[in-house]
Parts: sequence; structure tokens; C-alpha cells
Amino acid sequence: MDIQEILSKVDHTVLAPDTTWRQVKELCDDAVRFKTASVCIPPAFVRQAKAYLGDKMPVCTVIGFPNGYATTAVKVYETADAVRNGADEIDMVINISALKDGDHALVEAEIKAVKEACAGRLLKVIVETCLLTAEEKKAVCRIVTDAGADYIKTSTGFAGGGATFDDVRLFKAHVGPGVKIKASGGISSLEDAAEFIRLGASRLGTSRIVKIVKAM
Repeated sequence: MDIQEILSKVDHTVLAPDTTWRQVKELCDDAVRFKTASVCIPPAFVRQAKAYLGDKMPVCTVIGFPNGYATTAVKVYETADAVRNGADEIDMVINISALKDGDHALVEAEIKAVKEACAGRLLKVIVETCLLTAEEKKAVCRIVTDAGADYIKTSTGFAGGGATFDDVRLFKAHVGPGVKIKASGGISSLEDAAEFIRLGASRLGTSRIVKIVKAM
């Protein structure tokens, strides 16, 4: 697979708690240089990054990150604030506890509420696959589809596991036709990136792919 095709699907990401503006600025510069899909950054940097980038690159940020157990009202406020600050794309973490308790209605209602707060921006829903059973993964595929989200996303990368080929295969088999897939967490080689795309991922959340290409 062509390297530029891979790069065009990368959400170039920095989300560590000690992230600095210098790191975000470098991330933005590299994203523009290598023509990635977006930059994915902490909410506190969205306004600054949007002012720096303008229309050169979409700015993505995270909501309810990384644990997902904030209330719906908090997630909706976070989303509206991110949109006001210039976010073009939103990656939200579901209420994992509610999913595991079988409260599918709460999970779906929360996704719908955040989607409304996105005001037309792309919504990617992080379901944290490493914490879910196979049946819970299938159930959340239905929930994300019914809630009208744009993407289902595997992982935050902060819960002890990341994207797997099997999870992307499962998503591909169980999400509705209007839902795309984002593989995220632990994608550390061009070969793995290409395989995730081949299996059906339209986006890749990773900090490593651009670094690999820069070093070539």
C-alpha cells in the first residue's frame, strides 16, 4: 500500500497528560507536511491549534477522555466548548460502565446527545475494546449505529490495550453501513497500518506512523 494512502487516513495524535504547546505545534507542522487526515489533541489546545492551522488541517479533540465515566451533561458541555473553540472532529469515550451494566439505552442516548452538540462535526465513538467481551463489542456496534455516529473507534490507548485486527474484523461485520471504523492504540508499523486499512479501517489513531515516515 502506498505510504501517502496510509498517511491520509492517520489522525496524527498527541494526548499524553504532560503534552506541551511545543509538542502540539510540531504535531501540527508534521500533519500538514505529511498530509494526514487530522491532528488529534487535548481539548485545552484546540483554540490555539485552530488559530495556528486555520484551514490547513482539521483539528480533532477528545471528550470524556480517557475513562468515559463523566456524566452526559459534562460530555455535552465539553463537546459544545470544543466546537466553539474550533474543533472539526470529536472523539468521545462511551460510558463503559453503563455498557457493561447492560444499560444500552443510556449509552445510545449519550452518543445522540454528544452528536447533537457536535453541530455537524464528525463524531467518532471510542468503545475501549480491551475492556469488552465479544458480545459487548457486538452490542456496542448496534448502539453506535443506531445513535447515528460517524465512526466507531477501538481504543483510547490508555486502558492497557489498543487496536487489534480481530476487533476491526468484528466491527466491519456488525456496524451499520453508514458507520466507519477508526483503529487506534498501539499501531506501530506501516505494515500493521496497511493491514488495518485493508480490514476496513478508514482512520488510524496513532502518534508513530508519521515518526516512522520522517525517519525513512
